Amino acid sequence: MASTSMTDIAAGKKPQNPVAAFSGFLDKLKPQLAMALPKHMNADRMARLALTAFSTTPALQQCTPQSIAGCIMTAAQLGLEPGIGGQGYLIPYKNTCTFVPGWKGLVDLVSRSGRATVWTGVVFEGDEFEYQLGDAPFCRHKPADGEGKFSHIYAIGRVKDAQMPVIEVWSRGKVEKHLKQFNKVGDRHYAKASESNFEMYARKVALLQVLKYMPASIELSNAMTVSHASEEGRGTVIEGDFVTVSDPIDRETGEVAAPAAPPAAADVTQTGPTYAQLVDRLKASKNRDESDLVIDAARHLPKDQFDELVKLAEDAT
Repeated sequence: MASTSMTDIAAGKKPQNPVAAFSGFLDKLKPQLAMALPKHMNADRMARLALTAFSTTPALQQCTPQSIAGCIMTAAQLGLEPGIGGQGYLIPYKNTCTFVPGWKGLVDLVSRSGRATVWTGVVFEGDEFEYQLGDAPFCRHKPADGEGKFSHIYAIGRVKDAQMPVIEVWSRGKVEKHLKQFNKVGDRHYAKASESNFEMYARKVALLQVLKYMPASIELSNAMTVSHASEEGRGTVIEGDFVTVSDPIDRETGEVAAPAAPPAAADVTQTGPTYAQLVDRLKASKNRDESDLVIDAARHLPKDQFDELVKLAEDAT
């Protein structure tokens, strides 16, 4: 993005500012953005937000224009604004940009449907906090003046006209275990950059569990798929109502890793724990946190096996 040709240097021309170059690139992209955006958003604002993110994040200036454009288009198709509002973020991994939906964006997508509401909260040391699950769930949180590292994250969802809310509470330790288990990009994961980033990640992880039980629009379903893919270091392309997930991004180079050659039929192996192994882990779980981690590790299983594991976990609690 910031490269300058040798011809320009030899001619004594001043190297082009990368922000100015990107601004021109966005001008050419606006017609495509306008076609992808929902009616309540406009291409000019989307371009300004992308330019702000680009100009304030030096690492983005090392990303390829194609990957940034792809992320902007993904955000547009989901109806989420990248950058300052927290609806989504343009995250650089070396020279590849990845769009990561934020928890505020997911909350907004649920609210737009009018069929449910969701929200999240952060518990700090000194806060009054209690909750109960089961057939009479509740969550009570009275914040104090706590600062620093959070102790718990919670997410709550309520379907319109439903009598009971859906509540998900995660301890800090559980969030850390989840990040360690599913992080595919190492220390470059955005959650490791700062405490505020880790809090954002934690809020979204808990919220995603609640969203499984909420009415889902196409945009929300796609945003959840994009979110899961981004956490695994994978890129996405939205075509119509479907999301195509690319190969993982190489954590060292930042480029999309080349797919491995398909194994011979006799050598095909499962890419995750087997159903039987996960059942054994579930039986050995000592608390709900451990059970939830087992369920998270079962996403690769066929739907009937995954649903059976969820039922076993619910029966155990």
